[in-house]
Amino acid sequence: MPAPESPTAIERVFYPPSPEPWGRRVLLSPLTAMSWTYAAAVHLRGALYGLGLLRAERVEGLRVVSVGNLNVGGTGKTPAVLHLADLLVREGRKVGILTRGYGRRSQEPLTFTGAESQPSVEDAGDEPLLLARRCPSVRIFVNADRVSSAYRARDEYGLDTVLLDDGFQHRRLARDENLVVVDEAVGLGNGHMLPRGPLREPASSLRRATLLWVRTSTASGASESPPAPFDARSLGLPREGEGLPRVRARYGPSAWVDPSGGLHPTGALRGQGVLALAGLGRPGGFLKTLRSLGVEVLDAALFPDHHRFTMDELRDVEARAAKLGAVKVVTTEKDAVRLPVGFSAWKVRLGVDVLEGESHLRRALGLSGASADL
Repeated sequence: MPAPESPTAIERVFYPPSPEPWGRRVLLSPLTAMSWTYAAAVHLRGALYGLGLLRAERVEGLRVVSVGNLNVGGTGKTPAVLHLADLLVREGRKVGILTRGYGRRSQEPLTFTGAESQPSVEDAGDEPLLLARRCPSVRIFVNADRVSSAYRARDEYGLDTVLLDDGFQHRRLARDENLVVVDEAVGLGNGHMLPRGPLREPASSLRRATLLWVRTSTASGASESPPAPFDARSLGLPREGEGLPRVRARYGPSAWVDPSGGLHPTGALRGQGVLALAGLGRPGGFLKTLRSLGVEVLDAALFPDHHRFTMDELRDVEARAAKLGAVKVVTTEKDAVRLPVGFSAWKVRLGVDVLEGESHLRRALGLSGASADL
């Protein structure tokens, strides 16, 4: 059975063909009305900040760089955070990442590094654990109150820079830079706010951004060719987004990680039949990545974003893999964090290659010696 690559139902609503058929617009009109209510609440909150009735708190002596997005799910924010954290560490900065820990079951504030004993995925959430494992010298702070985390980062641990993960809508903490991630493949979708479209804020909110991080759709292996000219209109960006300094980055597989943590070249599974396992907002990109690595995707077990896999579900995955003759179960590094110890799966590790805007990026991070843009 071939793995599905067609968009999910939500993807078909959020990222329709252009122009969107009239009949679809009529059918989805109840969602449009619901989005107006959501938009009104977002505009009210923004107005309260604009009038100064709500204020962002600045933590002096700590550089705060927010990494966020307008779309819900799947734009490539986590690889961007990993890339920035690694760059800052290599430049000698004392770095922390402030995150809410989406989907975790505990409300207790947590802090840890990849070199220390780590909490469970239930207590911390999957992304904080992935960040810690990929950046072991970076301190992770998991707390809905990210102002409190920022003070801890400065006062208890002597950090000089923090990355505010998924921070564009979290306005209580003042930041030095507001980096917004946009996936060139889908842009801002249909331009509507939730639940009619993928936007958490109106596109005009980009006036608060200071740097645009564009996940480019440049094909893997085309590093020698210059990226296509940037087209803000094709992404659905408003006037506020057209003149923003921007970074363009290509994402691609950098290695396979075996169940014991060993790294293997990207061609290690070429020609082998696999079953793909993922809980992602937009799984189509993962399936395309697998095929770009030359594996034969015999089937896919796809679940909602941040899904907590049950033992029954995983036993079913193993049975399906055995029935189809799949040599391995393969997944993403983020999904692997939620798998129980002993479940055998190979992980695809993604890397980031900055194609354009290196000097803008270094300026945003407060790094000296900015290189020339490509």
